[in-house]
Amino acid sequence: DITVVGNVLDKEKLKVSLKGVTDVILLAAEHKDNVSPTSLYYDVNVRGMQNVLECMDYHNIKNIIFTSSVAVYGLNKQNPNELSDVDPFNHYGISKWEAENVLRDWYEINSENKKVYVVRPTVIFGERNRGNVYNLFSQITSGKFLMIGNGDNKKSMAYVKNVVDFISFLNDRSNKEFQIYNYVDKNDLSMNELVNIVQQKTGLRVINFNIPYYIGIMIGYFFDILSFFFFKKVEFKISSVRIKKFCANTVYDSQKTRKVFVPKYNLKDAVEKTIEYEFIKK
Repeated sequence: DITVVGNVLDKEKLKVSLKGVTDVILLAAEHKDNVSPTSLYYDVNVRGMQNVLECMDYHNIKNIIFTSSVAVYGLNKQNPNELSDVDPFNHYGISKWEAENVLRDWYEINSENKKVYVVRPTVIFGERNRGNVYNLFSQITSGKFLMIGNGDNKKSMAYVKNVVDFISFLNDRSNKEFQIYNYVDKNDLSMNELVNIVQQKTGLRVINFNIPYYIGIMIGYFFDILSFFFFKKVEFKISSVRIKKFCANTVYDSQKTRKVFVPKYNLKDAVEKTIEYEFIKK
């Protein structure tokens, strides 16, 4: 078997699983918006990193690629690059930044022969991916979508097949170094442009009505209150955090990545491929 089901919090299982391994790609994360208790973000994302690195040391493994997140920059920043200040706004972003620091410390204690890459992808989408972009496309194609805000805010996005190719590209490199790369597929699309692509691809029409941001955020807070009282009994798709993220400009610089890697799929084609696969009945 090439697959072993495990948990980054189970150090002994990790130790056994990493025997004979030369390269580690750490994708594991606690990432949903409504995780409770919030300590789970730090248990999985930070302590999980510590466990992986301890087990790597046990087996003398020197190479690791870690998928962090552009969430470390925070919201509504001006096209941050890898040298920009970090300013995470939620527990997910904070825990990812702390995990990066753990990884950097591990590298700097003894950097000899170590290859460490931190990839900070923006929101990832693609065929069979059931994340936030899929939920957005699903709402649009259902005919029940209403735009919150003016829709001019732009969203950096990353197509899953391009992300996989980039990670594979980094894994094949022989450079012994510590490097951080944002991963974004350009050019960035506004919410209105995304809606138009979905409409053109499916032939569906979206209700031409925008909900002002202040009303949208009030609705988000209302569902936050409901979530508090229902705790884990009911999971709502609307929250203040999701409204803030939806209406924010989330645009990131990827020039460093584009200097070393050329993605196979452009963003518009990737969106259309995803829409066709997921929502156009054949």
